[in-house]
Amino acid sequence: MSDRIIAACDGAAKGNPGPAAWAWVIADTHGHPERWEAGPLGRATNNVGELTALQRLLEAVAPGTAVQVRMDSQYAMKAVTQWLPNWKRNGWKNAAGKPVANRELVESIDALLTDRDVEFRYVPAHREDGDHLNAIADQAASDAAVSQEPAGTALGHEAMPVPAPARSTPARSASSRGTSARRTPSGAGTGAATAGKAAAGRGGVTIKAKFPGTCPCGKPYAAGEKITKLDTRWGHPACGSTDAG
Repeated sequence: MSDRIIAACDGAAKGNPGPAAWAWVIADTHGHPERWEAGPLGRATNNVGELTALQRLLEAVAPGTAVQVRMDSQYAMKAVTQWLPNWKRNGWKNAAGKPVANRELVESIDALLTDRDVEFRYVPAHREDGDHLNAIADQAASDAAVSQEPAGTALGHEAMPVPAPARSTPARSASSRGTSARRTPSGAGTGAATAGKAAAGRGGVTIKAKFPGTCPCGKPYAAGEKITKLDTRWGHPACGSTDAG
């Protein structure tokens, strides 16, 4: 993968739906961050933020460039590598027979992936030993969701967002890392079926927070407070999960 650049993207919504934003960071072939961008979305869901982040990242990468995309959203990753072919065959209806959510974004991403060599890599979010690029994108999206202002190297913000250590959640086993899928010029990859199974298996479990953090609803929780997995994030057990794909 010597000629494949590495990138990460993430979305955020403070309330889901609530003030939302997207962000991406692009590194060189060695994984050194080079440029980033973040933008506001007004009021939207986490899923819209995640898909928009991927869309904007692909728009920022020159066609023909092989890229590895790291992301912590199983929904966005599976949408374009696993579920998309069935959605098309079923007339853009999901498994329940309902219209596919966020169809316009998914179709836009599908078009951007045409004739591209893109490898998707799932990385768990908010880990002390997690992926550095994903942590930068996560922080940039969170900051933009709060400020509702665009930012990035193209706007003169050369310094990368610094991930806040307090946002990290208790470390999970290494088995939840490294799952991937690929979208190549020949069509959608099928390897995403196993993406994030270990992390998904934590759903519904309530634990005591090892570190303070922020729930998807936008309110903080303290170290020692009970939290549960809410899609790709941790938060108050009383708060709902993200929109279904």
